[in-house]
Amino acid sequence: MRFHLRKTLRLGPVRVHLTERGFSSWGLKVGRWTWNSRTGRHTINTPGPGSFKTKGRRR
Repeated sequence: MRFHLRKTLRLGPVRVHLTERGFSSWGLKVGRWTWNSRTGRHTINTPGPGSFKTKGRRR
């Protein structure tokens, strides 16, 4: 089993995601809404267990 190194830097509403190879992606988080630049996925956290996720970009 391999060990994976991941780190998220939080700079206000901006999130920068880093891996062992360096920069991975960035995103925005405002309240319950989140957006990821790499996947284009929007996520909205709902009260209780669960959330609503979009499919993001098609490649």
